[in-house]
Amino acid sequence: MAGQSDPHLSIFSPSEVEFVAEDEIVDIVPNIRMDALNMICGDFGPFFPQIPTKVPLWLAVALKKRGKCTIRTPDWMTVDRLTQVLEAERESPREFQPLPFHYIEISKLLFDHARDDISDAYLVRSLIEDIRDVRFHKVETGLETISGRTHAVKLKNLSAMEVNIVRPFMVRTLQAFYKHDSPQMIQQADNTGSRPTPVTDRGPRRDLRRR
Repeated sequence: MAGQSDPHLSIFSPSEVEFVAEDEIVDIVPNIRMDALNMICGDFGPFFPQIPTKVPLWLAVALKKRGKCTIRTPDWMTVDRLTQVLEAERESPREFQPLPFHYIEISKLLFDHARDDISDAYLVRSLIEDIRDVRFHKVETGLETISGRTHAVKLKNLSAMEVNIVRPFMVRTLQAFYKHDSPQMIQQADNTGSRPTPVTDRGPRRDLRRR
C-alpha cells in the first residue's frame, strides 16, 4: 500500500481504504448448496439455499457477481435509520453520530455490486451523500478553530475515509503552528535575545606605553 511503502506519504488512496473495508462481515442469503470455504482469514459456510450466513464483504461481492446469493442490506442502511442520523448530525454541530467505521466504503461497494438488493436505493444513496456533506462541513469548521495553543484535536466517531482525508492536513497544520507560533518557542527566543552578552575575563589589563 502507498501509505505503508512511502513513509513520507501519510494518506491512503480511496481504493486502499476500500480494500481494508472488504473484510467487514455482512449477511448473505445463498441460492446454492456449497461446502464450507476454508481460508486463511477463517472458515465460512457451509452454504444452504435461503439460509442466511455471514461472510466477509469481498466474498459476498464475489458470490453476488456469480449470481449465487443476495446481500442483505445492513440495518443502518435503511431510510428510517439514515434519516434519523442526518437529522441528528444537523442538530449537533460539534458531534458526529456513530456509524460503522467503513460506512462510506461499504455503501459504495453495495451500490456498485448489489444495488438490486437495496430497498429504496436512490433515497438511501441520497441520504448517505447528505450525511457525508454535513460531516465534512463539521470537520472543516472544527479545523478553523485550530490555533497555536492547540495541543490535540479530538474528533469522535469519524469514519475511516474521513480520518484518511483529515489526518494529513491536521498533522501539517499542527506542525506549522508548533514551529512558527508556539508561545514557548517565542518566549525562549525573546529571553535569549534579551540576555547581555557575557564578557570573557582576559586577566589584568596593561597600560600602553607612551612613545
